[in-house]
Amino acid sequence: MTDDVSTRVKLHGLDVLSDNHYVLRNARFEFRRSDGTWQSQKRESYDMGDGAAVLPIDRRRGTVVLIRQFRWPVFEVGRREMFIEAVAGKLDGDAPEDCVRREAMEEAGLTISGLELVTRCFASPGAVKEQLSLFLAVYDSAAPRAKGGGHAHEGEDIEVLEMTLDEALAMVARGEIADMKTILLLQAAKLKSAP
Repeated sequence: MTDDVSTRVKLHGLDVLSDNHYVLRNARFEFRRSDGTWQSQKRESYDMGDGAAVLPIDRRRGTVVLIRQFRWPVFEVGRREMFIEAVAGKLDGDAPEDCVRREAMEEAGLTISGLELVTRCFASPGAVKEQLSLFLAVYDSAAPRAKGGGHAHEGEDIEVLEMTLDEALAMVARGEIADMKTILLLQAAKLKSAP
């Protein structure tokens, strides 16, 4: 990348406001605008650590595996159904590839292979510091599976869903799947399957 803005930022303070579960910081800085003037700004950032997500695909059958679980922020804004999303988790010091293999087993009981990085992205860069690594992977729908379901001690109560890619995309169109990383992964899978 050639557009390094480091010379346009003067940091004056970075204070921790909360570190209850993740870290909420308040930054005080000056930013040199495009017209050359310096502007004082304050911004909060929520640091929840980097993560990774994976969409397991059985290309022979055209199926994908997603999970359904309770998400407090989604409930808080008024959605009363369980939230459907791709298998995902925090890196916790692991490489993104190791993270998605671990989470596929913990959440969905799946052994995955053939990892393909789709992208590394930020879902909400205005406030959240998390960078996500998004992968497509292969799974065998006929292979035996572990229990999955997540870890109760982490508050997880996960249901595993298996459906065709087209069924999942229809759920996106109806608003039943509203998770950004999942939508991106489903669209990437559809593009990969196009002739």
